[in-house]
Amino acid sequence: MTENLLNHRVEGPASAPVLLLGPSLGTSYALWDAVAPELSVTQRVVRWDLPGHGGSAPGLIKAGATVGDIAELVLALADSLGIGRFAYAGVSLGGAVGLHLAVHHPDRLESLAVICSSAHFGGSRAWEERAERVRREGVEWLAENAPGRWFTPGFTVPRLVEDQRTADPEAYAACCDALAAFDLRDRLGEIAVRTLLIAGRQDTATPPPHLREIADAVAAATLVELPGAAHLAPAQCPEAVLTALRSHLDGGARRGMAVRREVLGDAHVDGAQSRQTPFTARFQDFISRYAWGEIWTDPTLSRRERSMITLTALVAHGHYDELAMHVRAARRNGLTPQEIGAVLLQTAVYCGVPAANSAFATAQRVLAEEEG
Repeated sequence: MTENLLNHRVEGPASAPVLLLGPSLGTSYALWDAVAPELSVTQRVVRWDLPGHGGSAPGLIKAGATVGDIAELVLALADSLGIGRFAYAGVSLGGAVGLHLAVHHPDRLESLAVICSSAHFGGSRAWEERAERVRREGVEWLAENAPGRWFTPGFTVPRLVEDQRTADPEAYAACCDALAAFDLRDRLGEIAVRTLLIAGRQDTATPPPHLREIADAVAAATLVELPGAAHLAPAQCPEAVLTALRSHLDGGARRGMAVRREVLGDAHVDGAQSRQTPFTARFQDFISRYAWGEIWTDPTLSRRERSMITLTALVAHGHYDELAMHVRAARRNGLTPQEIGAVLLQTAVYCGVPAANSAFATAQRVLAEEEG
């Protein structure tokens, strides 16, 4: 791991939409252990460590740091991984980083989730005092009372407490400096990205009114309050957090349905939807979410190019009913009848003359119907 980048872990398919996960002060990316593997089924999940926490180098942050400084480290990490736009979710300080990105770098965010966090953290004095004590005494005293700050009585996660115990004192104190200076309340109205806010009802560090304040100011915000959750909700209530995040990140299905209609036409999609049954519902969701929401929306290839590839694949496998549908789609995507014919002629060489003969018959019928 390079000393100039935040320590991180990447999970999930390389072609999937990217989701960055930010930790809270005193923890590592292990905060997301019960959530990230599930999210990585449909997302390329990148979780990172704060400077001086987990595997990140302490020297990445200095005394007097700001949340903006940490946000720049996150952007540098994204850039190093070739990531342009991404969804973002963060807890506490990690959530503050997300708010900063939404205000100062809105072009990088697809969506935002702010979990057990705030647009301000109670003023500077308490954080300045904590930073001063950590610089003087270290972090052991924080580890001793971490369960009480982070969880409801009787619950703890030893791995996270150990993260607090092993955090670098100078880097931890610099993160406290960042929290002391953070206050975005007067700029929340500028946030235009779709935003999920998750509050723990038992959270004493950033209680629900802090999240409600953000929800009231951000036009595209949704607020979820979790009963029984304290400050580190992803560790204490992972299933509830996972459910909320999945719903929030479900842009693939919505985006996919829009593209599906653009390519195949409303009549076809409406017909498919009308024939949907409980038995086929998950398959229809799969088609919208993955085929149309991820593959057809990938800008690497144009829709014209995707149509040509699809026509070839359908001929190769003899799927002539699907071929008819995609001949119509190819016309919507801008292919001329001559270009469609050229694609089918190419299949005669590589898929066989009988397959191409059937394909030409199917395409000629569809094109004739279109002319009529």
